Amino acid sequence: MQVSQPFLLLWAALCGAAGAVPSAARAQDNPADCVRIDDDAARLVCYDRAHKRDPVPAGVKKPDPDPGPASSTPPRGTGAASLFDDRWDLDGRRKGELFFPRAYKPVYVLPFTWTDRVNERPSSPSPANSVSDPLVLRPIEVKYQLSLKAKLWEDLLGTPLRVWGGYTQSSRWQVYNGRESRPFRETNYEPEVIFAWPLDQSLWGWRLRQLSVAANHQSNGRELPLSRSWNRVIGEAALERGNWALQVRPWLRLNERSADDDNPDISDYIGRGEVLATGKLGTHIVALQLRHTLRSGSRSRGSAQLEWAYPIDGALHGYAQWFGGYGESLIDYNHWQNKIGLGVSIVEWR
Repeated sequence: MQVSQPFLLLWAALCGAAGAVPSAARAQDNPADCVRIDDDAARLVCYDRAHKRDPVPAGVKKPDPDPGPASSTPPRGTGAASLFDDRWDLDGRRKGELFFPRAYKPVYVLPFTWTDRVNERPSSPSPANSVSDPLVLRPIEVKYQLSLKAKLWEDLLGTPLRVWGGYTQSSRWQVYNGRESRPFRETNYEPEVIFAWPLDQSLWGWRLRQLSVAANHQSNGRELPLSRSWNRVIGEAALERGNWALQVRPWLRLNERSADDDNPDISDYIGRGEVLATGKLGTHIVALQLRHTLRSGSRSRGSAQLEWAYPIDGALHGYAQWFGGYGESLIDYNHWQNKIGLGVSIVEWR
């Protein structure tokens, strides 16, 4: 049979195209045929069909995975990470978690603390609160602190206001004083209720993150003549900038009847407010606490405390503390001293 030349040319063209682009049926039987396809989109379709997958047409972008329900976390003004988010749940990630204990102030053990002035005769203007015979004390002792808080209520009356409960306990233990049966020299108990309002406002180059007011009680739970206690209303403005945090805390002492007041002049020694600055220097954490009476002349008194923590393993940190001034503890509220300590911590100022 004779075949015309145009028909032969058409037949050759169709055979060449079939060899270059395998059909879908052949691709499903032999995925290796897809290798010879030059076009990226066509080659992807070939592989999808060969492996019995639904092909995605060329030029169509696959939808992103379902991100789930929209986050309830309130947006922050600057969008930057916050030093106070984890400490006070300002980012809302723990919304609804009430009464769960969380870290509050530093938690540490100082097996060795040393003071340059032992307070052998604790005294007070209250006649019944002064020691007549000197106490037998050693300048070296153990100090430790425990501190927890929990959120008790959130979105109070439909507002962002949160209510927290806090408790801090610090003890000074004369463990090296075998002559006196190693007594606990002083333990301070400090429960408080805190009303906190989260914020995110720019203030002089800092971020104002929270305003709070606390009803605070502090006492040492001892009998006369060593009993000491006071009640305060403490305000606080919490700010941050980069790796630094600043807490400004003025307070007002609630007066007691003269007959019940263990330490009527405590504000003129421990002070009427404090500033706490904390920061991260690489993996190290430093904190400086300054207190003052906000008075001049002979009533100008206060204290400074410097803390340094460095990582050892996991949550365990080496910890050093220096204190200078009045009020290292309630029994020493009007006793000036320098005190240094070395030990470990598991929670620091952050």
